[in-house]
Amino acid sequence: MTEKHTESYEVVVVGGGAAGLSAALVLGRARRRTLVVDAGEPRNAPAAHMQGYLSRDGMSPAEFLAVGREEIARYGVELVRDRAVDVTRDGDFTVALASGRSVRARRLVVATGLRDELPDVPGVAERFGNDVLHCPYCHGWEVRDRAFGVLATTPLSVHQALMVSQWSKDVTFFLHEVGESDLADDDLRRLAAAGVKVVPGEVAGLVIEGDRLTGVRLADGTVHAREVLFTAPRAVPQTGLLEKLGAEFQETPFGSYPVVDPTGLTSVPGVWAAGNAMGFAEQVINAASGGYRAGAFINGELLMTDLDAATSH
Repeated sequence: MTEKHTESYEVVVVGGGAAGLSAALVLGRARRRTLVVDAGEPRNAPAAHMQGYLSRDGMSPAEFLAVGREEIARYGVELVRDRAVDVTRDGDFTVALASGRSVRARRLVVATGLRDELPDVPGVAERFGNDVLHCPYCHGWEVRDRAFGVLATTPLSVHQALMVSQWSKDVTFFLHEVGESDLADDDLRRLAAAGVKVVPGEVAGLVIEGDRLTGVRLADGTVHAREVLFTAPRAVPQTGLLEKLGAEFQETPFGSYPVVDPTGLTSVPGVWAAGNAMGFAEQVINAASGGYRAGAFINGELLMTDLDAATSH
Protein backbone atom coordinates (compact mmCIF):
# COMPACT_ATOMS: atom_id res chain seq x y z
CA MET A 1 0.00 0.00 0.00
CA THR A 2 1.40 3.40 -1.01
CA GLU A 3 1.73 5.81 1.87
CA LYS A 4 -0.11 9.04 1.25
CA HIS A 5 1.34 12.31 2.44
CA THR A 6 0.13 15.86 2.16
CA GLU A 7 2.45 18.48 0.70
CA SER A 8 2.14 22.06 1.87
CA TYR A 9 2.17 25.20 -0.24
CA GLU A 10 1.62 28.82 0.50
CA VAL A 11 -0.88 29.10 -2.34
CA VAL A 12 -2.72 26.52 -4.42
CA VAL A 13 -4.22 27.77 -7.67
CA VAL A 14 -6.99 25.56 -9.04
CA GLY A 15 -7.23 26.09 -12.79
CA GLY A 16 -4.43 26.61 -15.29
CA GLY A 17 -6.04 29.02 -17.73
CA ALA A 18 -5.19 32.69 -18.19
CA ALA A 19 -6.42 33.68 -14.72
CA GLY A 20 -4.74 30.85 -12.84
CA LEU A 21 -1.42 31.12 -14.67
CA SER A 22 -1.35 34.89 -14.23
CA ALA A 23 -1.92 34.57 -10.48
CA ALA A 24 0.76 31.88 -10.30
CA LEU A 25 3.24 34.02 -12.24
CA VAL A 26 2.89 36.90 -9.78
CA LEU A 27 3.14 34.57 -6.79
CA GLY A 28 6.13 32.73 -8.18
CA ARG A 29 7.98 35.99 -8.82
CA ALA A 30 7.13 36.96 -5.23
CA ARG A 31 8.91 33.77 -4.09
CA ARG A 32 5.76 32.12 -2.81
CA ARG A 33 5.66 28.33 -2.91
CA THR A 34 2.79 27.85 -5.35
CA LEU A 35 1.06 24.90 -6.98
CA VAL A 36 -1.23 25.07 -10.01
CA VAL A 37 -3.72 22.22 -10.36
CA ASP A 38 -4.90 22.04 -13.97
CA ALA A 39 -7.39 19.55 -15.40
CA GLY A 40 -6.45 20.62 -18.93
CA GLU A 41 -9.94 21.60 -20.11
CA PRO A 42 -9.75 25.25 -21.21
CA ARG A 43 -13.04 26.80 -22.26
CA ASN A 44 -11.55 28.29 -25.44
CA ALA A 45 -10.00 25.04 -26.67
CA PRO A 46 -12.31 24.87 -29.74
CA ALA A 47 -11.06 28.26 -30.96
CA ALA A 48 -8.14 28.39 -33.40
CA HIS A 49 -7.10 31.83 -32.19
CA MET A 50 -7.86 34.49 -29.61
CA GLN A 51 -8.27 38.17 -30.29
CA GLY A 52 -8.23 41.45 -28.43
CA TYR A 53 -5.27 40.63 -26.17
CA LEU A 54 -2.73 43.38 -26.79
CA SER A 55 0.54 41.89 -28.15
CA ARG A 56 -1.06 38.42 -28.33
CA ASP A 57 -3.77 39.15 -30.89
CA GLY A 58 -4.26 36.11 -33.14
CA MET A 59 -2.29 33.72 -30.95
CA SER A 60 -3.76 30.24 -30.56
CA PRO A 61 -5.14 29.48 -27.08
CA ALA A 62 -2.98 26.35 -26.89
CA GLU A 63 0.20 28.31 -27.62
CA PHE A 64 -0.78 31.02 -25.13
CA LEU A 65 -1.19 28.48 -22.34
CA ALA A 66 2.03 26.66 -23.28
CA VAL A 67 3.99 29.91 -23.03
CA GLY A 68 2.31 30.68 -19.71
CA ARG A 69 3.29 27.30 -18.29
CA GLU A 70 6.89 27.86 -19.35
CA GLU A 71 6.90 31.27 -17.69
CA ILE A 72 5.63 30.11 -14.30
CA ALA A 73 8.14 27.23 -14.30
CA ARG A 74 11.00 29.76 -14.43
CA TYR A 75 9.99 30.94 -10.97
CA GLY A 76 9.65 27.54 -9.36
CA VAL A 77 5.86 27.28 -9.59
CA GLU A 78 4.76 23.66 -9.79
CA LEU A 79 1.99 22.53 -12.14
CA VAL A 80 0.23 19.20 -11.89
CA ARG A 81 -2.22 17.72 -14.39
CA ASP A 82 -5.00 16.74 -12.04
CA ARG A 83 -8.48 17.72 -10.92
CA ALA A 84 -9.40 19.20 -7.55
CA VAL A 85 -12.40 17.20 -6.34
CA ASP A 86 -12.82 18.40 -2.77
CA VAL A 87 -11.63 21.04 -0.35
CA THR A 88 -11.87 21.38 3.41
CA ARG A 89 -10.68 24.00 5.84
CA ASP A 90 -9.21 23.69 9.30
CA GLY A 91 -7.32 26.96 9.42
CA ASP A 92 -5.46 26.20 6.21
CA PHE A 93 -7.03 24.46 3.21
CA THR A 94 -6.72 20.82 2.21
CA VAL A 95 -7.39 20.18 -1.47
CA ALA A 96 -8.13 16.60 -2.52
CA LEU A 97 -7.15 15.68 -6.08
CA ALA A 98 -8.66 13.05 -8.34
CA SER A 99 -5.37 11.13 -8.35
CA GLY A 100 -5.68 10.55 -4.61
CA ARG A 101 -3.10 13.16 -3.70
CA SER A 102 -3.89 15.87 -1.16
CA VAL A 103 -2.21 19.25 -0.85
CA ARG A 104 -2.33 21.93 1.82
CA ALA A 105 -2.46 25.66 1.22
CA ARG A 106 -2.56 28.81 3.29
CA ARG A 107 -4.45 30.60 0.51
CA LEU A 108 -6.53 29.36 -2.39
CA VAL A 109 -7.22 30.77 -5.85
CA VAL A 110 -10.19 29.24 -7.67
CA ALA A 111 -9.82 29.84 -11.40
CA THR A 112 -11.87 26.90 -12.66
CA GLY A 113 -13.75 28.84 -15.32
CA LEU A 114 -17.03 27.74 -16.80
CA ARG A 115 -18.40 25.16 -19.19
CA ASP A 116 -20.47 26.03 -22.27
CA GLU A 117 -23.69 24.08 -22.86
CA LEU A 118 -24.61 24.53 -26.50
CA PRO A 119 -28.12 24.49 -27.93
CA ASP A 120 -29.28 21.00 -28.85
CA VAL A 121 -29.39 21.65 -32.59
CA PRO A 122 -27.67 19.17 -34.93
CA GLY A 123 -24.40 20.58 -36.21
CA VAL A 124 -23.97 23.34 -33.64
CA ALA A 125 -21.56 21.49 -31.33
CA GLU A 126 -19.56 20.09 -34.24
CA ARG A 127 -19.03 23.52 -35.82
CA PHE A 128 -18.52 25.48 -32.58
CA GLY A 129 -15.35 27.55 -32.76
CA ASN A 130 -15.29 27.31 -36.54
CA ASP A 131 -18.30 28.94 -38.20
CA VAL A 132 -20.59 28.61 -35.18
CA LEU A 133 -19.46 31.35 -32.82
CA HIS A 134 -20.57 33.13 -29.66
CA CYS A 135 -18.54 36.32 -29.26
CA PRO A 136 -18.29 39.05 -31.90
CA TYR A 137 -15.40 40.67 -30.05
CA CYS A 138 -13.50 37.38 -30.28
CA HIS A 139 -14.35 36.47 -33.88
CA GLY A 140 -16.33 39.27 -35.53
CA TRP A 141 -13.43 40.78 -37.47
CA GLU A 142 -12.45 37.43 -38.97
CA VAL A 143 -15.96 36.79 -40.35
CA ARG A 144 -16.92 40.39 -41.11
CA ASP A 145 -19.34 41.13 -43.96
CA ARG A 146 -20.46 37.51 -44.33
CA ALA A 147 -24.05 36.30 -44.10
CA PHE A 148 -24.71 35.97 -40.36
CA GLY A 149 -27.35 34.01 -38.54
CA VAL A 150 -28.11 34.34 -34.84
CA LEU A 151 -29.75 31.41 -33.08
CA ALA A 152 -31.90 32.65 -30.21
CA THR A 153 -31.66 30.68 -26.98
CA THR A 154 -33.43 33.24 -24.75
CA PRO A 155 -35.02 36.68 -25.24
CA LEU A 156 -31.57 38.04 -24.24
CA SER A 157 -30.33 36.79 -27.62
CA VAL A 158 -31.73 40.00 -29.09
CA HIS A 159 -28.68 41.76 -27.68
CA GLN A 160 -26.38 39.34 -29.52
CA ALA A 161 -28.23 39.89 -32.80
CA LEU A 162 -27.91 43.65 -32.41
CA MET A 163 -24.24 43.44 -31.51
CA VAL A 164 -23.19 41.30 -34.47
CA SER A 165 -24.83 43.78 -36.84
CA GLN A 166 -21.75 45.90 -36.20
CA TRP A 167 -19.71 43.37 -38.21
CA SER A 168 -22.20 42.52 -40.97
CA LYS A 169 -25.21 44.20 -42.51
CA ASP A 170 -26.65 40.80 -43.52
CA VAL A 171 -28.00 39.36 -40.27
CA THR A 172 -30.89 36.94 -39.81
CA PHE A 173 -32.25 36.37 -36.31
CA PHE A 174 -33.70 32.86 -35.91
CA LEU A 175 -36.14 32.92 -33.01
CA HIS A 176 -35.95 29.12 -32.61
CA GLU A 177 -37.68 28.51 -29.25
CA VAL A 178 -38.30 32.20 -28.55
CA GLY A 179 -41.74 33.45 -29.48
CA GLU A 180 -42.26 36.77 -31.21
CA SER A 181 -44.45 37.73 -28.26
CA ASP A 182 -41.37 37.38 -26.02
CA LEU A 183 -39.71 40.31 -27.78
CA ALA A 184 -40.32 43.76 -26.37
CA ASP A 185 -41.35 46.63 -28.60
CA ASP A 186 -37.93 48.20 -28.10
CA ASP A 187 -36.31 44.93 -29.24
CA LEU A 188 -38.30 44.89 -32.46
CA ARG A 189 -37.63 48.57 -33.08
CA ARG A 190 -33.88 48.15 -32.65
CA LEU A 191 -33.75 45.00 -34.76
CA ALA A 192 -35.52 46.84 -37.56
CA ALA A 193 -33.21 49.84 -37.21
CA ALA A 194 -30.18 47.53 -37.44
CA GLY A 195 -31.57 45.85 -40.55
CA VAL A 196 -31.80 42.46 -38.83
CA LYS A 197 -34.29 40.07 -40.43
CA VAL A 198 -36.39 38.17 -37.86
CA VAL A 199 -37.37 34.60 -38.73
CA PRO A 200 -39.79 32.70 -36.46
CA GLY A 201 -39.87 28.93 -36.23
CA GLU A 202 -37.71 26.19 -34.77
CA VAL A 203 -34.26 25.53 -36.24
CA ALA A 204 -33.86 21.83 -37.08
CA GLY A 205 -30.21 21.81 -38.09
CA LEU A 206 -27.35 23.27 -40.08
CA VAL A 207 -26.48 22.72 -43.72
CA ILE A 208 -22.80 21.82 -44.13
CA GLU A 209 -21.15 21.54 -47.54
CA GLY A 210 -17.44 20.97 -48.09
CA ASP A 211 -16.68 21.43 -44.38
CA ARG A 212 -18.31 24.84 -44.21
CA LEU A 213 -21.65 26.20 -43.08
CA THR A 214 -23.89 27.15 -45.99
CA GLY A 215 -27.34 27.33 -44.44
CA VAL A 216 -29.72 27.05 -41.52
CA ARG A 217 -32.62 24.61 -41.92
CA LEU A 218 -35.93 25.21 -40.14
CA ALA A 219 -38.25 22.47 -38.94
CA ASP A 220 -40.60 23.17 -41.86
CA GLY A 221 -37.77 22.38 -44.30
CA THR A 222 -37.03 25.98 -45.26
CA VAL A 223 -33.32 26.68 -45.70
CA HIS A 224 -31.81 30.12 -45.19
CA ALA A 225 -28.38 30.58 -46.75
CA ARG A 226 -25.95 31.62 -44.00
CA GLU A 227 -22.16 31.46 -43.68
CA VAL A 228 -21.77 32.12 -39.95
CA LEU A 229 -24.03 31.35 -37.02
CA PHE A 230 -23.78 33.10 -33.67
CA THR A 231 -25.40 31.64 -30.60
CA ALA A 232 -25.12 32.08 -26.85
CA PRO A 233 -24.24 28.88 -24.99
CA ARG A 234 -25.60 28.38 -21.52
CA ALA A 235 -22.73 29.18 -19.19
CA VAL A 236 -22.24 26.72 -16.33
CA PRO A 237 -19.78 28.12 -13.77
CA GLN A 238 -17.42 25.48 -12.38
CA THR A 239 -17.67 26.70 -8.80
CA GLY A 240 -18.13 23.46 -6.89
CA LEU A 241 -15.11 24.11 -4.66
CA LEU A 242 -16.46 27.50 -3.65
CA GLU A 243 -19.82 25.95 -2.88
CA LYS A 244 -18.14 23.34 -0.65
CA LEU A 245 -16.44 26.14 1.28
CA GLY A 246 -19.74 27.96 1.79
CA ALA A 247 -18.98 30.99 -0.33
CA GLU A 248 -21.73 33.53 -0.87
CA PHE A 249 -23.21 33.61 -4.40
CA GLN A 250 -25.33 36.07 -6.33
CA GLU A 251 -27.70 35.43 -9.22
CA THR A 252 -26.95 37.17 -12.50
CA PRO A 253 -28.63 36.96 -15.93
CA PHE A 254 -25.84 34.53 -16.86
CA GLY A 255 -25.90 32.24 -13.83
CA SER A 256 -24.87 32.16 -10.19
CA TYR A 257 -21.43 33.58 -9.41
CA PRO A 258 -19.53 34.19 -6.17
CA VAL A 259 -19.67 37.54 -4.46
CA VAL A 260 -16.17 39.02 -4.64
CA ASP A 261 -14.43 42.25 -3.72
CA PRO A 262 -12.33 44.23 -6.26
CA THR A 263 -9.35 41.89 -5.72
CA GLY A 264 -11.40 38.74 -6.29
CA LEU A 265 -11.60 37.84 -2.60
CA THR A 266 -14.72 35.77 -1.92
CA SER A 267 -16.78 35.78 1.26
CA VAL A 268 -14.55 32.93 2.50
CA PRO A 269 -11.39 34.37 4.09
CA GLY A 270 -8.30 33.23 2.23
CA VAL A 271 -10.14 32.24 -0.95
CA TRP A 272 -10.00 34.25 -4.19
CA ALA A 273 -11.87 33.67 -7.44
CA ALA A 274 -10.52 34.78 -10.81
CA GLY A 275 -11.49 34.57 -14.47
CA ASN A 276 -14.78 33.00 -15.50
CA ALA A 277 -15.16 31.46 -12.05
CA MET A 278 -16.12 34.94 -10.89
CA GLY A 279 -18.07 36.21 -13.89
CA PHE A 280 -19.42 35.34 -17.32
CA ALA A 281 -17.83 38.18 -19.29
CA GLU A 282 -14.17 37.64 -18.35
CA GLN A 283 -12.34 37.48 -21.68
CA VAL A 284 -8.77 36.14 -21.71
CA ILE A 285 -7.22 39.56 -21.15
CA ASN A 286 -9.64 40.31 -18.29
CA ALA A 287 -9.02 36.91 -16.74
CA ALA A 288 -5.25 37.43 -16.84
CA SER A 289 -5.68 40.85 -15.24
CA GLY A 290 -7.90 39.43 -12.50
CA GLY A 291 -5.39 36.67 -11.79
CA TYR A 292 -2.57 39.19 -11.55
CA ARG A 293 -4.58 41.34 -9.14
CA ALA A 294 -5.45 38.36 -6.94
CA GLY A 295 -1.86 37.11 -6.88
CA ALA A 296 -0.44 40.49 -5.92
CA PHE A 297 -3.00 41.00 -3.18
CA ILE A 298 -2.48 37.51 -1.78
CA ASN A 299 1.26 38.07 -1.55
CA GLY A 300 0.80 41.32 0.31
CA GLU A 301 -1.80 39.82 2.61
CA LEU A 302 0.45 36.88 3.49
CA LEU A 303 3.35 39.25 4.17
CA MET A 304 1.33 41.41 6.56
CA THR A 305 -0.18 38.38 8.28
CA ASP A 306 3.26 36.93 8.96
CA LEU A 307 4.70 40.26 10.13
CA ASP A 308 1.77 40.80 12.48
CA ALA A 309 2.22 37.27 13.86
CA ALA A 310 5.93 37.89 14.39
CA THR A 311 5.36 41.12 16.31
CA SER A 312 2.59 39.72 18.49
CA HIS A 313 4.95 37.45 20.47
